[in-house]
Amino acid sequence: MEPILADNGKLKEALKQALVEVLEERPELFSSIFAEALEDIALARAIRAGEASGNVSRAEVMKTLERTR
Repeated sequence: MEPILADNGKLKEALKQALVEVLEERPELFSSIFAEALEDIALARAIRAGEASGNVSRAEVMKTLERTR
């Protein structure tokens, strides 16, 4: 068996083939990974938006949470 890392093209082709096999044989794995990535992106955006907004008191937060019950 020859080392794959010695040739960048062979490594790229092996990774492509592995990805295709995962997509064909385990589509739920890919969708789970994709969903997790989307959640991470949404969380990062929410954190940035929160950092740009003003501060509120604990009492204001608690009042808002009580209204949603």
